[in-house]
Amino acid sequence: MRIQVEGKHPLNGQYRPSGSTNAAVHLLVASLLTESPVVLHNFPHTTSAQSIVQQAEGLGAQIEREGNNTLKIHTPQIIKRSVTSEGTNSLLFLAPVLVRRQYARMELDFPLNRIRTHLEALRDLGLDIITAEGAIECKAAQWGYRDIVLSQTSVTATALVMMLSACFGQETVIYNAACEPQLQALANMLEMMGAQVQGIGSNLLRIFGKQTLNGVETSIMPDHIEIASIATTAALSGGRVQINDVQQSDLRIIDKIYARLGLELDLDENVLFVPKQEALAVSNREEDVDASIETAPWPGFPSDLIATATVVATQARGTSLIHEKLYNNRLLFVDKLNAMGAQILLCDPHRAIVVGATPLRAIYMDSPDIRAGLGMLSAALIAEGSSTIDNAQVLGHFFENILQKLQALGAHITVESG
Repeated sequence: MRIQVEGKHPLNGQYRPSGSTNAAVHLLVASLLTESPVVLHNFPHTTSAQSIVQQAEGLGAQIEREGNNTLKIHTPQIIKRSVTSEGTNSLLFLAPVLVRRQYARMELDFPLNRIRTHLEALRDLGLDIITAEGAIECKAAQWGYRDIVLSQTSVTATALVMMLSACFGQETVIYNAACEPQLQALANMLEMMGAQVQGIGSNLLRIFGKQTLNGVETSIMPDHIEIASIATTAALSGGRVQINDVQQSDLRIIDKIYARLGLELDLDENVLFVPKQEALAVSNREEDVDASIETAPWPGFPSDLIATATVVATQARGTSLIHEKLYNNRLLFVDKLNAMGAQILLCDPHRAIVVGATPLRAIYMDSPDIRAGLGMLSAALIAEGSSTIDNAQVLGHFFENILQKLQALGAHITVESG
């Protein structure tokens, strides 16, 4: 899909975020742990969420849509013991297959070292794991008490261990657990299904399992990445936007870091108001730079917002250090911002220095990275002229109807081809 984005039009109005795709993925997989019906409200229409729905149906889940964003899931039986590999999220399905069928096999389409943490965790729980010829085979096991330490704060590994512990273990203690919002949502759902989870939102979890979980009816949390991205885009556009149905707890660290770049946001318990901004200037002066933005595991600043924060830094007077501590090559999008007129020095794959404020001009972008997509769209919306973004369908992988919702705020976006 190719779109034309005309910049310099203020965004104004009210905005409602969609359900979090990451949370939807975890809660949908967890719904297969039980043969009782599960109802998920606020389920997003995104490419990634739909892919998980199809995988669940392939395993035997009967899924009905009720209204626009409600799914009713009923899985009387798991009909397969093999899990289709479509990225690391597919690993999550090992939990319901093991719980319901006692054995699972998964052929991998990625290097085994990408899931070393996951396999170590499964072995530490006492499961029999065999790796051979590009596949893994798992046999179920039950335990009275297990105390494990994850070698990395992996979201997928934490979710996998949580689901297995809720069904197989009488008591399980997990150290160095990830605690992202989607994992908190998963923990809350497991509690509603009958397990007990202590330490929700922390890196130390204690789970008391229940062999047979109940059905549940719950709602998918709003997407905090979408909320934060829309807030910055509205602020940089010179408009005023009220974002409804937010969760304050998911936005506190983001609000704090944005303040370093001069953004003023009004965050209440359920509403985020973006007022008209004065000229931005970075604050929190340090020895070599005026502001430092660093990613970190939750509750630190999320890596998925590093592109958006960099765009903000280009519009704030001063010098900012952008430090992506978690992943390699997530700063490669800065070459596109430089082509638009930004002054960014890429020091290495993890660090970039941004000198602002600089006006941006429209360019042609061949393909926005999935992680950087909303950041580049934000840059196009504040640039002088009309930008062309090719392969813009990647924006729909994690964000539902994002272009239409921006158009409703006044964004000038034209879809040229499907």
